[in-house]
This record gives sequence, structure tokens and C-alpha cells, in this order.
Amino acid sequence: MLTDITTEDDIKLMVHTFYARVREDNTIGPIFNSRIKDWDTHLQKLCNFWSTLLLYTKTYEGDPMSVHRGMAIDTVHFNAWLSIFNSTVDELFAGETAQAAKNRAQKISAVMQHVVARPA
Repeated sequence: MLTDITTEDDIKLMVHTFYARVREDNTIGPIFNSRIKDWDTHLQKLCNFWSTLLLYTKTYEGDPMSVHRGMAIDTVHFNAWLSIFNSTVDELFAGETAQAAKNRAQKISAVMQHVVARPA
């Protein structure tokens, strides 16, 4: 039986599992692998991001929207990202916070699609 996302360890499992799958994906893996040189640092930043969003830890500092502005990514890439995210969460967790993670990812995807379309 799956449990909900309730701890920092849960966040780490979600983030690390998700990005391991992203790195192997034919659609978005090349984009991530070409841009991210230090995966350990990036994964920690993403753990802080999701921990802040889901567990309210206030550990994330940064502006994810500006980092992605002007990138050559489109709806196909966002759909792949969201599909991998949702399937990862569904395979690992069940509950209110797990659903909130998927809802947040959907909103992030929608907003970011508008942001990246703007020139840097």
C-alpha cells in the first residue's frame, strides 16, 4: 500500500526517481543532460523546491521561471515532463500531498510554457 508524501526523504525519493527517468527520456533527457553539469547540486535545489511547495519548509531560494526563459522547449517537452512526473508520483505515493504535487506540477507546466516563450 502506498503512503503519502510526508517527509524530506519522501521528497528526495520523488525528485531523484523522477529526474533519473527524465535523464533517460528520449524527448527531454537530451535537454536536461546538455544543460545540467552538476546533477548533485541541481537535485538538491529541486528537493528544496518541492519540499518548500509541499511541506512548507521554506528551503528553496531562486527563481525557476527566469532560469527557463527563452529555452527552446515547447508543449511536447512540457507534456513529456508532466507525464513522467505524474507517473513517478503515482508509482511511489498516494494521498492528499501526492495529489497536490501533481496539481502543482500541472500549474508549473502551464505557467512555464508562457514564460519560456518570452525572450531571455
